[in-house]
Amino acid sequence: MKLAFFRHSVELVEKYRRPQQEILHTFQTNGILLDDDWCAFFKEYNFLVGLSVDGPRELHDTYRLTRQKKGTFDKVMEGWRCLQRHGVDVNILCTVNAANQHHGRAVYRFLRDELGATWMQFIPIVERATAQTIDIANQGWSDQPGRQRLLYTQTGNLVTERSVDSKQYGRFMIDIFEEWVRHDIGEVYVQLFDVTLEAYFGSHLLCIHAPTCGYGPALEYNGDLYSCDHFVEPDYKLGNIHETHMLDLIVSTKQQKFGQDKFDTLTAQCKSCAARPLCNGGCPKDRFAQSHDGEPGQNYLCAGLELFFTHTQPAMRTMVKLLQQNRYPADLMAITLAEDNRRGLHHSCPCGSGRELQSCHGDISPDSSVNEVAPQW
Repeated sequence: MKLAFFRHSVELVEKYRRPQQEILHTFQTNGILLDDDWCAFFKEYNFLVGLSVDGPRELHDTYRLTRQKKGTFDKVMEGWRCLQRHGVDVNILCTVNAANQHHGRAVYRFLRDELGATWMQFIPIVERATAQTIDIANQGWSDQPGRQRLLYTQTGNLVTERSVDSKQYGRFMIDIFEEWVRHDIGEVYVQLFDVTLEAYFGSHLLCIHAPTCGYGPALEYNGDLYSCDHFVEPDYKLGNIHETHMLDLIVSTKQQKFGQDKFDTLTAQCKSCAARPLCNGGCPKDRFAQSHDGEPGQNYLCAGLELFFTHTQPAMRTMVKLLQQNRYPADLMAITLAEDNRRGLHHSCPCGSGRELQSCHGDISPDSSVNEVAPQW
């Protein structure tokens, strides 16, 4: 939709909102059509914009192509600069996929150092498919001449070739965490790190890692309301707001069951996992794998999530203690760097590159055993 549509949307909000209501507008975009008019509009109404950037050019352009199969990196960078010129609040939304999954630290450094981004989300790409649809999915769903786009539903226990590997997702996030915990606490905000620390205090504001869900229904243009924006498909349609008041649909038995099922359908492996209080089985949309015991309903990302939560536990517990002592979590950086010096991690790498070990072959790599255990602090 063009800018005029969204201007009208804001006008309707202002017309109908109650005097005591404060409205926060958010907008998610791939950035390729942003210009001064769009960005001035965002600034005028204090929009928070989520901009999709998957890393440096060679990684971003692997999957983010135009219909003519050309990379979109330059257009997205133009959009980013336009947002910056107008002073718009921006979060970077970076998908973790098969192309960038081995380059966590490089992606993070690009976003931090080249873009100057301070708010980031890293979203694992898990595209489910069946044996009947996986070839079509890998080719881009509707890219073949004469082929209509398939109705995407949460079915199948296979994933497309674009999808992130489960364990590698955990390694990707650990790579970023190891950089962040040494240099950027309190300066750069990474959603997964924030909500993990929050979970140590028993709070789960992000539905993905909460014990139950159902608080993020999706409203379509025609008034159809669905249980979640990951489940906009026939089985999860709650009704239509032209026929039933939205509040009645949200508190309906069907929606309550949808939210409670997140907890009630945990596998035995999940229930006995030490990381369960932190992730609570993850998002239901990703629960199509089998547990160690062959039980269906295990999260596809389980291996990576467990790896991340286990690895970061010592640092997270230290930040909890700092907060309990009315100190800043950023104090952990000095503690971590002191421990690095004790362990010799700031010595030159033996490969002869001249770089420090920690920023060269001290990086966590896919075949490194350091990924399998929590660090000693």
